[in-house]
Amino acid sequence: MAHMRDEPMAHDTFAPNKRRLSRALLTMSAIAVAVLSGCASRDDLTTGGIPDDYRQRHPIVVAEAEQTVDIPVASTDRRLNIAQRDMIRGFAQNYASRATGPVYLLTPEGSPNAVAARQLRGQVRAELSARGIASSKIVNSAYGAAGAGDAAPIRLSFVGTTAMTSQCGQWPRDMINDFTNQNYYNFGCATQNNLAAQVANPEDLVAPRGMTPIDAARRNAAIKEYRERTTTISDSSGSSSGSGSF
Repeated sequence: MAHMRDEPMAHDTFAPNKRRLSRALLTMSAIAVAVLSGCASRDDLTTGGIPDDYRQRHPIVVAEAEQTVDIPVASTDRRLNIAQRDMIRGFAQNYASRATGPVYLLTPEGSPNAVAARQLRGQVRAELSARGIASSKIVNSAYGAAGAGDAAPIRLSFVGTTAMTSQCGQWPRDMINDFTNQNYYNFGCATQNNLAAQVANPEDLVAPRGMTPIDAARRNAAIKEYRERTTTISDSSGSSSGSGSF
């Protein structure tokens, strides 16, 4: 009888492929679990350390800065008008709340309205003095302003404490190619600048003011009005019990 040659069985041929497929499936399962766990959890330290607050990018600081007001002057002006006096009054109020140093009164030189500006300079000084600024603190000066038709203004300036923030309009990164899912750099800058400009006293951003004394007369009037006109729960229940039921 002829010797029959043993043939390898089918499962022996595909066994290595099955083992490789099993290892691949296990690897893919591990990767999927890692991805899902990464989506479900969050690294608070890393995520919280990313600055995305516009108040951190554009902080309001209190520093010394020059405050200026330009008073327009026509070549035919001989006296200050109502609008010019209002501007001087606002400047004096701003100075009284922010500074105690010198006030610079600058008039133009070389412009068509230079003669009119020199004539109004004395009136401006008198208006500042009437608003509480000592004449010894007002310093007269001049600046060059040449050019045909240049209506150069009278400029008032002083150096005092001012609330300010960074300059707006900065775009250090391309918004189109930025995929960080954060606010763009200029976001909130205008809001911070407007808030700094509206602060009446910049020192309020540093520390609170002391409390003012109470108005005793107003306090007594408020307490009296409360006692005489306020309806209590007992009053309401008494009035409702006397009324008929339906």
